[in-house]
Amino acid sequence: MRRADRLFDLVQRVRARRLSTAEQIAGWLQVSVRTVYRDIADLQAHGVPLEGEAGVGYRLRPGYTLPPLMFTSPEAQALVAAVRIAQPRLDAAMAAEAEAALAKILSVLSPTARAAAESLALFAPDAGIDEASRATLEAMRRAVHARRKLRLDYADEQQRTSERTVRPLGCFFWGAAWTLAAWCELRQDFRSFRIDRVRHCETLDETFRDEPGKTLADLLRAVEARQPAGAPRGAAGAAGAGTAPAAAAPEGRNAAAGPGTGSRTGSKTMRG
Repeated sequence: MRRADRLFDLVQRVRARRLSTAEQIAGWLQVSVRTVYRDIADLQAHGVPLEGEAGVGYRLRPGYTLPPLMFTSPEAQALVAAVRIAQPRLDAAMAAEAEAALAKILSVLSPTARAAAESLALFAPDAGIDEASRATLEAMRRAVHARRKLRLDYADEQQRTSERTVRPLGCFFWGAAWTLAAWCELRQDFRSFRIDRVRHCETLDETFRDEPGKTLADLLRAVEARQPAGAPRGAAGAAGAGTAPAAAAPEGRNAAAGPGTGSRTGSKTMRG
């Protein structure tokens, strides 16, 4: 690790804790305690407000912010790849925001690093998401953030329609379709709605608060409880296994692009 990167990492790690000893820092950075003392002294000499003393611990004075971070060439290429993969799958507003963020990052790179990032030969095909679905995704994403209820006109795979009022909890992408995981007030249970089957999506003025048994954390815990022994744990593992929205029963069979049907939570079969 370059010394500049190590010093940045040291500051970030100390910032994340109330108090950090030199021994802890040495373990994190895989250097000697003597090197930690030398790094801290150099940072203090350059105005970084690290407070504390040897044998007691160190902390970063609250309110201190670091100057802008320079990305390495491989890091910049990874960001370009992430944006190229994500953009065709996002709603128009977030895709534009991703493009703007990437432009800011590229603008501060060295000419060599910028040229390497912009010439990255890694591309992602269009995901086939139509404009109506993109608009619905944006409305759902904003409702999740604002914690506002949605009223959905939804069609199952037999084209039977129903109206639902839901608490939107999260949007999941399966490689072929987006789904909304939500708490359905009609069914009084978690449900998963394919966004391309939503005929109409209305954001209501009514907001909601977390209630025990109705949150995204509750949904993800139910997913983890149903995972086989040795399967990946956590939200990422659940999503990777194609089961996060599946814990919310699909509205209509195969409502989620990846999961199977007949979802259960505990002994209760979850139906549309």
